[in-house]
Amino acid sequence: MIIRKARLCDVSKLYALEGELFSEENFPLSRSSFAYHVRNNMLYLAEVNGSIAGYVLVLIKRTNAKLYSIGVSEAYRGKKIAEKLLELVSKELISLGFKKTTLEVRTDNKIAIALYERVGFNIKKRLEAFYLDGCDAYLMELEYGDKTL
Repeated sequence: MIIRKARLCDVSKLYALEGELFSEENFPLSRSSFAYHVRNNMLYLAEVNGSIAGYVLVLIKRTNAKLYSIGVSEAYRGKKIAEKLLELVSKELISLGFKKTTLEVRTDNKIAIALYERVGFNIKKRLEAFYLDGCDAYLMELEYGDKTL
């Protein structure tokens, strides 16, 4: 497995993976959104034998870092790909001087919540009817302090 920064030539494959992973109520990224984020934010992908197995997108706005999206193809789940992607972006954010990362996650996404808690995120508050289908979200935060993942 290779983890690397996404490039513009990856946009179509990232968009196809997004369609596999997220339904409309979960705010999937468009092809043009992926192109924008390749140029302007922190977007890494995990590649296995030339196929995109997963990706992570962190939005950077001045001193704030937000884990916007992470996804792993069904075919590659259970191989710690999400943890490796999170570890890489956390190390990069720490090296850039960030003190924390935030994210929103569906309250009914127990697998994602468990992953985030394993790597050190804590639930800060509940966001009512955050998603288009009315599902609530948790706002979660990972404070770096002196630690790395």
